[in-house]
Amino acid sequence: MLNTIFGRIILAAVTLTAALPSIAQSAAPIHIQTIHVDALGHGSNAAALRDRVIERLSHSGQIKVVDSSSASDAVLRGDSNIWATGTVVMNPRSSSSRQTDYQGYLSLELVDKNNQPLWSYLVTPSRFRTDGITHDLADHGAERLIDAVRSGSLKADLPAAGAAKHVALRAAGATLPQVIYLKWFKSADMAVNYDAVGSDAGIEQLAAGKVDFAASDMPVTPETASASIAVTNFPTLAGGVVPIYNLAGVSGTLHFTPQILAGIYSGTIHRWNDSRIRAANAGQRLPDAEITVLHRSDGSGTTFVWTSYLSLVSPEWKSGAGAGTHITWPVGVGAQGSDGIAAMVAKTPNSIGYVELIYAIQHELNYAAVENPAGQFIKADLASITAAAQFASENSEKGFRFSILNAPGKTAYPVSTLTWLLVPSQGLNAQKKETIASLLRWMLTAGQKDCGSLGYAPLPREVAARALREVDGLK
Repeated sequence: MLNTIFGRIILAAVTLTAALPSIAQSAAPIHIQTIHVDALGHGSNAAALRDRVIERLSHSGQIKVVDSSSASDAVLRGDSNIWATGTVVMNPRSSSSRQTDYQGYLSLELVDKNNQPLWSYLVTPSRFRTDGITHDLADHGAERLIDAVRSGSLKADLPAAGAAKHVALRAAGATLPQVIYLKWFKSADMAVNYDAVGSDAGIEQLAAGKVDFAASDMPVTPETASASIAVTNFPTLAGGVVPIYNLAGVSGTLHFTPQILAGIYSGTIHRWNDSRIRAANAGQRLPDAEITVLHRSDGSGTTFVWTSYLSLVSPEWKSGAGAGTHITWPVGVGAQGSDGIAAMVAKTPNSIGYVELIYAIQHELNYAAVENPAGQFIKADLASITAAAQFASENSEKGFRFSILNAPGKTAYPVSTLTWLLVPSQGLNAQKKETIASLLRWMLTAGQKDCGSLGYAPLPREVAARALREVDGLK
């Protein structure tokens, strides 16, 4: 799934065309007793992961694994990748105590007999793992699936009867949700030309009437948008922005406090062996090297999220550079788009940047754990972004213009964000308006089950329900 989808995203502008859709409107409970486990990627690691998943499911007493997909209630399929990041010295006094450190992921998706998604999840290495990475990923993924089956929450979405004829749509905007949006448009059989040019450019194209809707990592308000455009903000999912780094000789995961991140990006912390970085990373051998700071050069919603976080945790940053899609950076070098940042960090020693979680995984980059308000260093994963997204439930009746940055909760990842579709209040004909409404209904129901396999968190149920009520207002 991850490699397959990334392989299709070679250009920012991608057109997905297919038959006219039957958009899912409701869901029926489904009881899973038998599962067929398909391939979970390619190569020896994928085969070992599949064997371990089968073993754990079979021993659960909850699920029977069968050899044939035709004889099963559902099919589990996926993608995976495991790579070496360096070596860990277990005993500094012994040269033979070095162990290879691995990172990786296991992307899982459960589908029914009609190939409709029932559940998905992206497994990344556990914070404290005792087994090898293969067992760690497989065991975690199997446990999540067993819990989902045991809970009885799996539902099969039913196609709506007599779906109206839909038209092709044009859209532009955020890079953060690009991967899942492209999958959604294809899965919903919608013809959508999506140009991932960044939130700022997407909003500008919407204001100019060049696209039918836009995507943004910040909700549009009268203060942030052109006076010539009025939109309805529809939240679609939650994601995480992570600090990525290229630092040779460092094992494991770096820890950053909010003050360290603000200091690096303000230029007051400019060497990797700064005492503040060393204090947060006891035991790490940090080089006496200059930090190369990288940031987005385009108008970016990811930059808005990143700088909003820095403004939230650092009064000095807030009164200085501040928050926005475009800011005057105190230090650093710019790169275009999330792909540009990820590629530049990958080839630049001693560098740091920020991208969406999925891009860090795609480029096999190290990304740091960030200290949250509860004092816990959290490395972004699906569970920690989901924990942050739950904060949205408490605000769901206050409208959709709120932040989940620095959300309370011991396990919440602090640089988490909702992302939105922006639909213009005027200028759309009835057919396009109904097509967008149908697409949103699918994204907010069946589409939410696709989020997990790509590292995005689905919306809390209360938020999705309220967004669905807002969709009815587009008629």
